[in-house]
Amino acid sequence: MAQPLPNPNPILPDNPEYLPIHTRNYEVRAFKVNDNEILLWGAVRDDKPAGMYVQNDDEVLTIHHMVVQLRVSFPMMEILDASAELKEFPHHECPGIGIKYKGLIGLSIARGFTHKVRELFGGPRGCTHTTALLQAMGPVAIQCGWSMRVIKMNEAFEAGAARPEMTPEQREMGFKSNLNTCHIWDEEGEQVRKIREGLDIGAPLSVTRRLDKLGRDPGEWGRIRG
Repeated sequence: MAQPLPNPNPILPDNPEYLPIHTRNYEVRAFKVNDNEILLWGAVRDDKPAGMYVQNDDEVLTIHHMVVQLRVSFPMMEILDASAELKEFPHHECPGIGIKYKGLIGLSIARGFTHKVRELFGGPRGCTHTTALLQAMGPVAIQCGWSMRVIKMNEAFEAGAARPEMTPEQREMGFKSNLNTCHIWDEEGEQVRKIREGLDIGAPLSVTRRLDKLGRDPGEWGRIRG
C-alpha cells in the first residue's frame, strides 16, 4: 500500500521524543449556502494511540467523535437550524443528549455565544465534548462574515462594478462583531481608529506574503477590496 505523503504544512511540529498518549482534533468547515445563509460543519475527535487501551492492537482507538451542523443567517448571524450527532462515545447513554442541542436555534452566534453555550449546555446539561466543539465553532462564524464580504467584493470587481464608497455606519457594521474581541480590535486602538476614519489597514499578512511568492503586486488586494 502506498504511504501517504507528509503534510507540507503541518499544524503542529513533529512529535517530541516522548510517549504519545492522546490526540484531540477539531475541524470546522464553513460553506456559503446563498447570500443570506452559511452552513457550519464541525467535528471533534479524541484518539488513543494503538495498543494503549487494547493491547496488541495496531489501530488507533477513537474514544469520542462528535459532529455538529449549524445553519446561520447572514449578516444577522442567528442560528436557523442545529444538529448534534455523537458518532463515537464511551457509554450507551451518551447519544441521548444530542437532541438537546436543538436549543441552539434562535441564538446569535456572534457576541455572547460562548457564554450562552456554557449556560445552556455546560456540565450535566450537555456533552462536554460537543459543548467544547461549539465554543470552537463560534469564532469561525465571525471569520465567515469576512469571507462572505470578500466574495461579494470579488463578484462586483469581476462584473466591472465601481468599488462603492462605504458610509461610516457601513464601516462600523463591517467590524462590529470583532470589536473588543482581542487587543488588535480594541475599540480605543489604532486599527479601529483607522477603519473608522476610512483609512487603509492593508491586506492580511498571509495575503501579502502569498502575492509576493506568486510574483504579483501586493496592491492587488486593495484595488479589489479597498
